[in-house]
Amino acid sequence: AMKSGIVAAEAAFNALKNKTSDPILLEEYPENLKKSWLWEELYNIRNIRPAFKKGLHYGVLFTGVHWLFTKGKEPWTWHHKHEDHQDTKKAKDCQPIKYPKPDGQLSFDLLTNLARSGTNHNENQPVHLKILNPSVPTEVNLEEYAGLESRYCPANVYEYVTQADGSSKLQINAQNCLHCKTCDIKDPKQNINWTTPEGSGGPAYSGM
Repeated sequence: AMKSGIVAAEAAFNALKNKTSDPILLEEYPENLKKSWLWEELYNIRNIRPAFKKGLHYGVLFTGVHWLFTKGKEPWTWHHKHEDHQDTKKAKDCQPIKYPKPDGQLSFDLLTNLARSGTNHNENQPVHLKILNPSVPTEVNLEEYAGLESRYCPANVYEYVTQADGSSKLQINAQNCLHCKTCDIKDPKQNINWTTPEGSGGPAYSGM
């Protein structure tokens, strides 16, 4: 992520140097990315995640063969045949996972880990997480998927709260957003649109 951001910034800088009234397109970005070491690394591991679609044991076996022998030189590329959100199962088809309580030494609660990321956004900026159809969260996601937003988000951005009349409402805590874009990718109805927030907002990771 850091390397792709650096390449994008370099392309933006070069584009802005040429003063013009025309819209600025970062045409250098995809070409420069393909020339970087990042592209080679990503290409070499392209088949690892798709291998697990054939099962855990197959995926583990292929990963071992990959790292010991082929190292990304396979003469084939396995492709995902559909979008990620189409694999989201409904609650009735799943068993709830009972996670052990965080011990505060090796495992920590969500908000403690969030605080360590240094995430921050200006409070008065527009919410960058757009709900396209406001009825979908409660009528579809809560009813059929047991409110999956509150579980796939690692930062407690999405929270179902009970209103005075007993009904549920999706509350968005955009201030917590880590910019992982899981919601944009995984929402089963593609009802959440992650947009770029104002500059300087997001995780800081000052300890890195």
